[in-house]
Amino acid sequence: MLPPLIQIGDVLIATDIFTEPFCCDIDACRGICCVEGDAGAPVTHEEVAALEDILPKVWNHLSASAQAVIDRQGVAYIDEEGDLVTSIVNGKDCVFTCHRDGCCMCTIEDMPKPISCALYPIREVHLKNGLIGLNYHRWHVCRQAVEKGRELNMPLYVFLKAPLIRRFGQEWYDELLIAAQQLQAIEK
Repeated sequence: MLPPLIQIGDVLIATDIFTEPFCCDIDACRGICCVEGDAGAPVTHEEVAALEDILPKVWNHLSASAQAVIDRQGVAYIDEEGDLVTSIVNGKDCVFTCHRDGCCMCTIEDMPKPISCALYPIREVHLKNGLIGLNYHRWHVCRQAVEKGRELNMPLYVFLKAPLIRRFGQEWYDELLIAAQQLQAIEK
């Protein structure tokens, strides 16, 4: 039986991040994760500053509605739970989305996106004891991503290698790989 959590440094990782298959399938989901939900993507104050810096580069790609929201409240706001999140249009679309060919795309795709976007469906939580928790956020809109991950035999931590390294570093990710091997040995 697998332990529920693995600790690497100051990060507690839910073991389903090691075991669950996942690979985004934009052709199937059409980018709905940037539209569905009750708030924008969680961001840090540093990420808000970065988003404000790139705003002139993407402004003309934003919808008029998104531009109006940004003019009114900025690129981010504090949501009902007290979290700093990207601003949204009409209670759903992130202000940085654009729609092409029936697909929701991110206007900042070629720039460093907020880490919460890059890591999705992993959600990061800051625990009172100073540790960071990583959990797999299961969402029905990602059903096809789970199927594609299963077809490719790609676990979530492999699919999200680049953003995990961006967030925690290569040395941390190397330790994650060792933990994954140890978990695979336990499963057998």
